[in-house]
Parts: sequence; structure tokens; C-alpha cells
Amino acid sequence: MAGRNPVTWLGSPTFPKAAHIALGDTQLRSNLRKATTTIRTKRAGVVAELDDWERLRRAGEAIKDSVLADLDTYLSRLEESVTARGGVVHWARDADEANRIVLDLVRAQGAEEVVKVKSMATAELGLNEALEEGGVHAVETDLAELIVQLGHDRPSHILVPAIHRNRAEIKNIFDREMPERPASDEPRDLAEAARRHLRRKFLSAKVAISGANFAVADTGSIVVVESEGNGRMCVTLPETLITVMGIEKVVPSWQDLEVFLQLLPRSSTAERMNPYTSVWSGVTPGDGPSTFHLVLLDNGRTATLADRVGRQALRCIRCSACLNVCPVYERTGGQAYGSVYPGPIGAILAPQLSGDLHDEQVASLPFASSLCGACYEVCPVRINIPEVLTHLREQAVKAKGKRTPEAIAMSAAAWVFADPKRYEAMQRAGSLSRLLARDGRISRLPWPGSKWTATRDAPSIPEESFRAWWRRNRE
Repeated sequence: MAGRNPVTWLGSPTFPKAAHIALGDTQLRSNLRKATTTIRTKRAGVVAELDDWERLRRAGEAIKDSVLADLDTYLSRLEESVTARGGVVHWARDADEANRIVLDLVRAQGAEEVVKVKSMATAELGLNEALEEGGVHAVETDLAELIVQLGHDRPSHILVPAIHRNRAEIKNIFDREMPERPASDEPRDLAEAARRHLRRKFLSAKVAISGANFAVADTGSIVVVESEGNGRMCVTLPETLITVMGIEKVVPSWQDLEVFLQLLPRSSTAERMNPYTSVWSGVTPGDGPSTFHLVLLDNGRTATLADRVGRQALRCIRCSACLNVCPVYERTGGQAYGSVYPGPIGAILAPQLSGDLHDEQVASLPFASSLCGACYEVCPVRINIPEVLTHLREQAVKAKGKRTPEAIAMSAAAWVFADPKRYEAMQRAGSLSRLLARDGRISRLPWPGSKWTATRDAPSIPEESFRAWWRRNRE
């Protein structure tokens, strides 16, 4: 029997409750504001350098939509290409199946420790926890992921998982968890401490596990882009390489890949190109790992693909540009979303991958947005996130049923709006609320109105409605 999908964290509160707690953390808000403002400004600068940026966005959108329309064809072609070059392809329907495949492969090599490249797919699976239960320790080699792992913490950003930590907090973690303490909290000393710590792991690991940014169907080539060189070490030094990849990451050809290698770095790290782009095709005797396994992961993607509006979330290339412009994310941080995928993209991706809008926490995610549209404006593959948010909100409301307080209130409102006399009577009754107002605003109402005023003010209703004014002056 399949277990719970770990794309959302077990025991997490709903987004409104988690956000309320996060908003009280002034250190968190300061860290987030500084980091997102810096990334946002740099990204705007490098994007402005390209005259054809909008054409690139539309090209990325078109390629992704074309792939999703014929996904089975491209995946079959990818499997044939990888197999022809000495790799082994595995298919995983869900998290349990993928974790079992990876654990069996690691055990077959007799390894008790593996090194990992930062991978959203494996985080989505809860792979580290599954390996730990199977007696295998996974070592994160991306610096930010390492900070999260050593801090026994959870990530709060797709690209910068430790964005909620400042230098002093990171030094405290390293002091506590590393055999060799950093000399100071200067970035150079922190990086040097991490480098010494990881060097031993790279040289002793027999198995590495990676994600994939893209896979080229024509040649069976897997692509990982990163900034620190840890990914290059992982995919070349160990004897066995296991790559876990969501099925939507396939692109038809190298010509298509060219578009994304321009879109991704500018949108994610605000760089013109990635410092490290690792590409491998199967295995080559005497060069790199001697065995290569590719695990193609579904885990809710096929169901997402079946949704006409929601499927556009599968275009996502995990650049995290939408997080850095989101006013909600900037104030609450990623952990408030209770999901591997935070921010605007997480608010539409996590509910669809989990596939259960009856879950109260999952159903709260599409409402974690002001619908300002900034996320749509910066998305390099033009995912209309506000459109998907409202689409999922409709599904979340339907999933609640017709006997919830919200549904009863909406039914009552429909009954009032259906008759002009009832509507005017409600307006007259509502105008009495002005007695509770101060300076034209109502900040506290009795229940059930208190549900609204607990987080926001409401304008007072005028004593005379427009209809009444019109009759008095024009009729």
C-alpha cells in the first residue's frame, strides 16, 4: 500500500497559522528582505541586457508545452538513448517506489554513505529519510543544503535553502557539527570549513545521487547546473551514479536545451551563465562512474498533466525567480508553506503533486498569495501562476463540501443578492456597522465577522446606500 506523499511535511500547520508565527520573527524577516532584494535587483540587471528576453521566454514556454503534449514519446526516446549508452532506466510511480529503487541500488554496492547533489526531486521524495531508515547516510554537498542538514532544519527556498540563516547562525551550526571549526563567520572561512568537511566525503563515497535540471531525449544526456563545483565532484568521482529526475524535465534536443541554459541562470542566480554545467551520457570506460542509473519519477505528475489549467506548473525549471518577487514569501519565508516547494510555484505545484485538496494544510496553499501577478511577470517559462492559484482555490472550496461555515455564508450571500429587496434590507442593516468604526475603519467585529477583522480592517458602510441616494436625488 502506498504511503503518504512527502511533498508536504507531515504535521505542518495550515499556511495562515504558520505565516502568523513567521511574521513575528523579526530576524527571519530581516534575513529574507536582504537576500531577496539583492537577488531581485541583480536579476533585473542581467535580464535587461538581453533584447530578446521576451522571445526567449516564449520559446521556453513553447518547448515545454510541446514536450508535455507528447511526453510519452520523448520519455521513450530518452530511455532508448540512455540504455544505448550503457545506462539503466528505472520507472517510479510514486515516492515509495522511487525510494525503494534507490535504496536497493545503494545496498547492491555495499555502501553505507552516499554523497548527494542538491535535488528537489529527492527532497520531494523524502529520500534522505528513507535512506536513513535503510541504514544509509546521505551527505548533502551543496553548501546551503549542508547548512540545512547540519542544522537539523528544513529548507526555505528552492535555490538558497538556507536563505533564512545569517552568517552568525551558520557559524554556530558549523561549530557544533563539524570536527574542524571555521576560523570566523566570514564567508571565506565558512566556505573553507565546508570544503574541508566535504573533501573527505567526495573521496570516500562509492555512490552518488543527483537530480537533473534537464535530460536530452535525442542523446540520453543528463544535465546538472550548479555554482559550487560539488555537483561536478559527485557525478565524476564515485563508482556508481544514481540520478532521480521528474518526468517533465526531458527536452527533445540540444537546440532546445540552448534556450533553457540562457533562461535558467539569469532567472535563478542572476548570472549570465552557470559556473558549472555537467553533462553525461551513459557511461564511458575509464572515465567517470562505471555504472549509471536513471530513475524517472512520476509522483503526481501524470495527474497534474491531465489538468488543463494546472499542467502549466510542469513547465517549471526551478529557478525560484517567483519566490524572490513575492511579497508574501518575503514576509513569511519558505517554511511557512510546509512543503518542499515554497513560494508561488510551491503554492500551485505542491497541491497538485500531493493530489489531496481534502488535506487542510495542502488546501491552504493556493490561498498563500495576494494575486499581485509579480510571479507571472518574472517566470522565464511564462507560467500563469495567478490563473492556476484561482483554479486550485475553486477546487479547494469544492473539496470542503457545502456544510462549512464559508459555504453556508456564500449560500446566504447568494440568497441576498438574488432579490433587490433583500439586498437593500441587508445594506440598511449593514450600515449600522458604522457605529463600530473609528476614522472610517472597522478593526473589530463580533463573530463571525471577527474572522475577517482578526487580520485586516474593513471600511465602514455608509449610512445611505448609492441606490437610496439615487432615488432621493434623481427620481
